[in-house]
Amino acid sequence: MTANALPPVVDADTWQHELDALRAREKAATRELDAIAAQRRRLPMVRMPDYTLEGADGPVRLADVFGDRRQLIVYNHMWSEGKEWQCSGCTGFTSQFTRLEFLQAYDARFVIVTQGPIDEALAYKRRVGNRMDWYSTANSPFGTDTGAPPGGGYAVNVFLRDGDAVYRTWHTDGRGTEQLSHSFPLIDLLPYGRQEEWQDSPEGWPQSPTFSGWSTSKEIAALYGTDAPEA
Repeated sequence: MTANALPPVVDADTWQHELDALRAREKAATRELDAIAAQRRRLPMVRMPDYTLEGADGPVRLADVFGDRRQLIVYNHMWSEGKEWQCSGCTGFTSQFTRLEFLQAYDARFVIVTQGPIDEALAYKRRVGNRMDWYSTANSPFGTDTGAPPGGGYAVNVFLRDGDAVYRTWHTDGRGTEQLSHSFPLIDLLPYGRQEEWQDSPEGWPQSPTFSGWSTSKEIAALYGTDAPEA
């Protein structure tokens, strides 16, 4: 960061004028997101096979992962066989979701699935202090069929249950997951933003390699996991 890495200082009227111009774009983006959500609600769906996953209490049918809910959001957590610390992006992203009870009012659940064996997955969940419910797809083609094969990336999928029939209604991966996060929207409000090299920032703004500001899985575990100090 240079000594001159500061926004220009202006009078209050000029600042308000610039903010109003930005606000017009922000409101337009909000209306576009509303329109995208409306289109999402009109997507067709595809029926899924009767998958069996592994949960904390043993094998469980995909239809039963819903519990008594009709809607299900699934985060496909990346998994690298034999690694003590799994994907830091997945670990950090899912560490945000500590209070999911509000989904009950919307007839929905949000869970994690991963290609790791269930015992290893649950041990990792405890190690990093994750609060979500985890399931393993190690013995099921579910991960491959939903965009997250063994050795592959992460994904978000949404499902709707009608009786015992389960339908896939939506999918995203990559930066499509950002809309589910609260961390990036908060960081993007800051004058210096994410401070990553790919971002369009004024000359002299602090910038570092992409991902360099992200917490590692080990750091997340030190904050929230089984060995973290008590609050």
